[in-house]
Amino acid sequence: MTTVALINPSTGETEETFPRFDDADRDALLDRAVTAQRAWRATPLEERAAVLRRTAALYRERAEDLAGLIGREMGKLRRQGLGELRIVADIYDWYAEHAHELLAPQELPAQGALRTFVRKDALGVVLGIMPWNFPYYQVARWAAPNLLLGNALVLKHASLCPLSSQACEDVLLDAGLPAHVFRNVRASGSQMADFIADPRIAAVSLTGSEEAGAAVAEVAGAHHKKSVLELGGNDPFLVLDDHNLEKVLGRYVSARMANAGQACNAPKRLIVLAPFYERALEFLRERIGALPVGAWDDPDAKVGPLSSVEARDEIVRRLAEGDATVVVGGRPLDRPGAFLEPTLLTDVDPASDLGCNEIFGPVAILHRAADVEEAVALANDTDYGLGSYVFGSDLELAQEVASRMEAGMTYVNETGASRPGLPFGGIGRSGYGRELGEWGVDEFANLHLFRVSPAL
Repeated sequence: MTTVALINPSTGETEETFPRFDDADRDALLDRAVTAQRAWRATPLEERAAVLRRTAALYRERAEDLAGLIGREMGKLRRQGLGELRIVADIYDWYAEHAHELLAPQELPAQGALRTFVRKDALGVVLGIMPWNFPYYQVARWAAPNLLLGNALVLKHASLCPLSSQACEDVLLDAGLPAHVFRNVRASGSQMADFIADPRIAAVSLTGSEEAGAAVAEVAGAHHKKSVLELGGNDPFLVLDDHNLEKVLGRYVSARMANAGQACNAPKRLIVLAPFYERALEFLRERIGALPVGAWDDPDAKVGPLSSVEARDEIVRRLAEGDATVVVGGRPLDRPGAFLEPTLLTDVDPASDLGCNEIFGPVAILHRAADVEEAVALANDTDYGLGSYVFGSDLELAQEVASRMEAGMTYVNETGASRPGLPFGGIGRSGYGRELGEWGVDEFANLHLFRVSPAL
């Protein structure tokens, strides 16, 4: 029997194995999901919202145990795991709180009828293909709006997450979600094409690699199904002046190194102006070089392991083959597990592999720009378009620069601003579609038009 293994990246040890989903079970699973969805969409909205409220409460109650699962699975430091779970609970609460306004019919000018309006109806069963880097958060921002809407969900999580993926289903069931409305399957990526092609699947959402996104979009398009893709990023972080420079750079380091650098919307490319480049370089050399690395449950660690030894070694290979200057770090730690020294690169050619392709690990890149115009040009010199960050004491200038960023999200003087009510998503190689807020409801809703005219 094919199995899924839990390999602890802090130790390199295989702790548990689980049977992989059997394709022979797909028909029964999808039949039950379709039946459950029809009953769930007919459930009163207030009852659906109540399930989300209880889900939020359970995530808060079980936070310590749930953080331990993802620590063992993908190496997330305990305090960062607890932070992720706080956001997850907030997402479920937000959708419960705003349920009626989100799903209220939109009244339109009658335009010759007695009444014209649009109602948001559920689509059916939606497949979610989710990544390992934020095991609960990624699921919540897909699941909460769709469950509120009345869709049923099938979760295919990353193979690194056999425990947390099942926990996502268990929490919802314990919160009162009817059986089969949300199902977790421990399946492989190669099994997903048949799921997507199946007529009982109405749509698919993927957060993951560009390669996986392209494969999902191809199959979904061939079968005329809606897809949402949230892929990688190579987000720029522009510093326009040296006001509170160390504080601003400290914010960059914290954002870049969080989750061992494994966040699609983390600022990757730090762009500073020439007059204070050397000061920035020395600060980063000291700050990044001093970051303590440790296991997921090490209270003193600031950077945990990467998700796997293979992921760590791939970054080491790319660093070795690149022509950048490694200022600090760049080497694997001589200990069991998937640890990499936090790294700072300079002299990176924007057109090189290191410059134009996402580095999914604790690697910071520092660029020098002669002026604001060059900084904007460098920031936009990418095929990605997820997030972007602009820091400056002149708010008028900072907002003007922000307005020129080619990205799905731009933040002025802040990082880590993900909120349940804000849209999340990108353009270009970063994918398409939006999650969270009202936009997360609309992506997999049938925007159903109704016109009521007088009797003939």
